[in-house]
Amino acid sequence: MKINHALAMALSALSAGILISCVKPADDNKAAEVDSQVAQDSAAPKTGENAAVNDSVDKNVDQNAEKIVAVDISAETEKTYLTHVANDIVIPAYADAAKQSDLLHDLAQKHCQKAPVSGDELQALRDQWLVLAQAWASAEMVNFGPATASMSNLYINYYPDERGLVHGGVADLITANPKLTAEQLANESAIVQGVPGLEEALYANESLDAGQCAYVISASSALSTRLKDIEKNWQQNSTDLLAIDKTAESDQGLNQWFNSLLSLVETMKSNAIDQPLGLTGKAKGHLPAATAGQSRAIINAKLATLNQAMTDPVLTAILGSNNENTVADNLSTALADTTTLLAQMPEDLGTADKATQQELYDHLTTVTRLIKRQLIPALGLRVGFNSNDGD
Repeated sequence: MKINHALAMALSALSAGILISCVKPADDNKAAEVDSQVAQDSAAPKTGENAAVNDSVDKNVDQNAEKIVAVDISAETEKTYLTHVANDIVIPAYADAAKQSDLLHDLAQKHCQKAPVSGDELQALRDQWLVLAQAWASAEMVNFGPATASMSNLYINYYPDERGLVHGGVADLITANPKLTAEQLANESAIVQGVPGLEEALYANESLDAGQCAYVISASSALSTRLKDIEKNWQQNSTDLLAIDKTAESDQGLNQWFNSLLSLVETMKSNAIDQPLGLTGKAKGHLPAATAGQSRAIINAKLATLNQAMTDPVLTAILGSNNENTVADNLSTALADTTTLLAQMPEDLGTADKATQQELYDHLTTVTRLIKRQLIPALGLRVGFNSNDGD
């Protein structure tokens, strides 16, 4: 199963559909947004009651956007806010993911002293895996920095796995090396590592044999190492990574941070909801945590992170300095409505009726539009080009 690192990364990048982002001039952004809107409306026409509601929401979003005046953000205010983002949002997110991976590793070592592992002990491992998966889902909001620059994000979460490579890859690896170590695993392809690999091992059967136990112990250890490296990098280099020492005119800093959050919701809407559920086209790939049947928990973790960032009191204060409280209120309401709807859906979103699935997609589209057409303009920023842009 050993694969050359460069080849493994290339294959992983192609299958996972890495987003390549760059900042476009404002006028180009406007044209691109209009084009993408036309394409999306053609692909997924709305009908009935939902159509009237969505059209009303879209109209309000656009009308409010016309009234927005950008906040005058000083270099000192930007520095204070970005320092807060690094210390209170980004670094804690990676630290929590590393902590949860450590806890899974410790639990695996405890329960795997004697195989096979089943019943309550297996369930305890699965429960901890889900906590870990949610923690990483939160940390994925940071769509730049050491995790993506090194492609470690693919070794942590190889998704979307459109060709179903994880299932066979993990099984083949365990068969080939039933006494796998963390060091050996680190040299393997991204396909057999991280959160999806652990999911496959823990949920594929109702008991773990000695080889599967060795894999879970090694995979959780290797994952912890990657996560701690990312956390340490952010701790040491947050000033450079978030351009905290740059002025408000920088394409990094605020611009990079909020476009990262926008990328989170766009990617989630496309890769984790639209495509696997086949809402605007032929079904493609699978829901997150599909083997575990826990897609709702993953989407909810991402929403919670987005809500934390968008309703952050420091950000709210910045918007309030220009009486743009309406922007913050609109986002808070849209995120709350989306979270409420999600809570009413089954754990496996694939078992929800199509109307509810579409409603969730439409709610996320509203959130996307609010970020693009109200929040980003209110902060005097520019929307970055994203291949998943289809609102």
